[in-house]
Amino acid sequence: MLSDEVTAVTTRQQETGLWGANFLAYVPSEKEKTTEVGTVAQYRRLIQLGLPTSTRPFRLADRIMFRTLSRDQDPLLYGEFSAPRDEEPETAETYRNLIRDGVCAALAEAGYDEDPRLRGAAHKIISATSAFLRSPLAEDPFIKRGGGFQLNPDATPPNWWSLAMLAALPSLQRERGGFLDRLGQYLAKPAPSNSYMIPIGHRTMKPLHPVLGDPIEFDSKGMPKDVPLALHFIELMAGMGLLASAENATTALIRFLEEMDSDGVWHPKNLRSQPKAGSPVTYHCWPLATDDGGMTARQADITFRLAIIAKRLGWELEFS
Repeated sequence: MLSDEVTAVTTRQQETGLWGANFLAYVPSEKEKTTEVGTVAQYRRLIQLGLPTSTRPFRLADRIMFRTLSRDQDPLLYGEFSAPRDEEPETAETYRNLIRDGVCAALAEAGYDEDPRLRGAAHKIISATSAFLRSPLAEDPFIKRGGGFQLNPDATPPNWWSLAMLAALPSLQRERGGFLDRLGQYLAKPAPSNSYMIPIGHRTMKPLHPVLGDPIEFDSKGMPKDVPLALHFIELMAGMGLLASAENATTALIRFLEEMDSDGVWHPKNLRSQPKAGSPVTYHCWPLATDDGGMTARQADITFRLAIIAKRLGWELEFS
């Protein structure tokens, strides 16, 4: 029997396979003219909610998502950036590459790890990121413009989608070992603290997707300020075999584990509510349990995510 949330998500999918006629939106945005959460995030959320990938919502979405990996110029494949595609072809291609990043993450998590279309696109993404990590832009990826800072248009840093893709493709990890080493060193560095925007042609976007270093920030008590984001980053680093290289991620994981009880349930003191996400990046995976005011619901998501991290690290788990 489908959960109410699964039903709510699937019924909003269009016959094209898209949600909200866009691919990448984490949240609805009047400025970006997106009325719904995008296809990549909804697809990944259905995976997290346990809907079998053989069902109709995935089959519909798979058709159009695989088409984005091709050279097909159908305006539909440009999603929320289809309108100015003809007027700004170079800008549109920049956005199309971002769409491919998101689509590759979704398809990798859906289990298409041996599909040659995904593997080909994934290698291109990794090569672009590798070139960035080898360039001077890795040290200073910003340009000053309009009284503020923007990400250099030539910069192709890792992002939440490319990291999720890589974490779900162990075969590519084995093939690109040198790249993984460089990536681990880059993600171990503190992320820049200055605010910036991302230029795409004449438009700018909020910098939600780039990962310019370790994104975990701690509060005065030594706990991550954004618990869902910290857990997501730890999970991705564990999936890529890079957790040991990231000091903040390791420290945060130890703190979470210290708060587990003898039954393996996350049980901190004075837990009054379910931790809230500070970033929309974790929409697809947080929360999965509805906060009904009870202690179990407040503990469920972190306990579950810690179990996934443990499995990715190769730890043996006992279930009762």
